[in-house]
Amino acid sequence: MHAMTGLLYPEEPVRYVAVGDSFTEGIGDGQDPSLLGWADRVADGLRAWSSASVSYANLAIRGRTISGVLAQVSVALALRPAPTLVTICGGGNDLLRPTFTVASVVVQMRSALTSIMSTGARPVLLSPADPSAHLPLGRLVRARGHVLSEGYRSLAARLGISFVDVSHDVVLRHRAFWSDDRLHLNAEGHDRVAASVLAELIGLPVPAPASRGSVRRRLKDEVHYLQTHVAPWMQRRLTGRSSGDLRSARYPDWC
Repeated sequence: MHAMTGLLYPEEPVRYVAVGDSFTEGIGDGQDPSLLGWADRVADGLRAWSSASVSYANLAIRGRTISGVLAQVSVALALRPAPTLVTICGGGNDLLRPTFTVASVVVQMRSALTSIMSTGARPVLLSPADPSAHLPLGRLVRARGHVLSEGYRSLAARLGISFVDVSHDVVLRHRAFWSDDRLHLNAEGHDRVAASVLAELIGLPVPAPASRGSVRRRLKDEVHYLQTHVAPWMQRRLTGRSSGDLRSARYPDWC
């Protein structure tokens, strides 16, 4: 890493592709359709900072498990011209399943990262955001998420690549950063993740968060949440469906 500017120089062209699940697709944002999610914000930040060309593609699709993210890596590396920068995050949907094991996810992520590195592109690995403070069975989700994050941290260290640990960002655990479904970040949450990634890439500091008060939970709000968000999610799990079925990438080629 360059001492002052992070991974990138402002005069070098960047071809940035993002792969992942709903976290990288930008679900929960909804503030501005032309700027959706943290990856879009990273691309926008790179364009504002760079004196060279910056191209962007986003192959992430909601609901994808780690195997689906690996499939996106193959598509990303087939883009022409080839990518120079790849952000990758996966495993968040795996850890919600009873068959989840950290070892299996980390092994698959290692395969994806070594494929990226073999092309000369720079990979940046992210851990999933931690929604557990606002979810049923939140303790289980947090325990699994933190073990996965540590597995990713160790993997990144062994490979000598950049790692952005979103899971352990305690600021992001506050309810104010999450959308109504409590599983995906809202626009403010995506802003913070983008700032963390840009800090790694170009050395910009992450802004200090504003102070947050507590969020009061009312029984009728909890019932509405369970009916609107939890019940449909459980139904999809029971029927083997995914929120990403029949969906394609938002930006499958350079833009």
